[in-house]
Amino acid sequence: MPNSTTVREFLLTRFSDVWEFRVVHTMLFLLMYLATVTGNLLIITVITVDQRLHTPMYFFILNLSVLDMCYISVTVPKACVVFLLNNRVISMAGCAAQIFLVVLCGTAELLLLTIMARDRYLAICQPLHYHVIMTPHVCVQMTLASVLSGLVYAGVHTGNTFHLSFCHSNVVHQFFCDIPSLLKLSCSDTSTNEIVIFASTMIVGGGCFSFIIKSYIHIFSTVLKFPTRGEQRKAFSTCIPHILIVIIFLGSGAAVHVKPTSNSPQVQDMVISVFYCILPPFLNPVIYTLRNKQIREAIRRVKRRTLTFFRKSISISTHSY
Repeated sequence: MPNSTTVREFLLTRFSDVWEFRVVHTMLFLLMYLATVTGNLLIITVITVDQRLHTPMYFFILNLSVLDMCYISVTVPKACVVFLLNNRVISMAGCAAQIFLVVLCGTAELLLLTIMARDRYLAICQPLHYHVIMTPHVCVQMTLASVLSGLVYAGVHTGNTFHLSFCHSNVVHQFFCDIPSLLKLSCSDTSTNEIVIFASTMIVGGGCFSFIIKSYIHIFSTVLKFPTRGEQRKAFSTCIPHILIVIIFLGSGAAVHVKPTSNSPQVQDMVISVFYCILPPFLNPVIYTLRNKQIREAIRRVKRRTLTFFRKSISISTHSY
């Protein structure tokens, strides 16, 4: 193309160029990242160690925690470097890898949240058939299917995006590489890409959301028939946090990816991206530890075992000395 230069690297965008704000943004992102990784590692450790939590529901929570750590690790460390240092460059390959991993983790997490809604539906509405249907083999198959579907979905959209030519500005108006921001930089016709993104988001996201809502309508209608308020409260406590995460995750993701790229204000998109890239992984450990009695009890049991182990080790070392 005449009078244009092919883009070989991109520049990511900060929320602010003021040094003090950059430090604050870095600290906030870093604190959320450390809290997310620590919380999810705690959940993974407790579910793995405690035999009482080896059930389908906690198997899916464990896999959700693994996905959350991967999901937030794709964007936040690089964003902190961009906020704090003067180097905002990300290579073409790095940008492609970031897009692929973000879409992969996001899609797999959405599908896993849908599977978790199905799991709650069977546990509450069909308890007699639950252990027959939700066998360990089936749970593993469904988890693998969600990851493989994410791989295919991410591969298609990443390939379609980097099949375009980039010869305009190389400034990505986002703190990480995402598809809508890159489409704005392309000098190719992006109408087909926008149609594919819109259609696939509506099919996958809308389909999952419809399935989740349908499952919870059946769940709530069944829960309201429970004879005691204690049983109702217990059922609602496991369902409502899950619904909130789904609404935040799907609503913010759709707000960025469904609307036309030309109608997307920069700052608004950057703020909304925090809600679907950082907030769900950050909130999941809080929801599944602070609001879940079984996990809290399991954490206390693991803590007691650990303290007992260290006391015995110290005692043996003292006697040996």
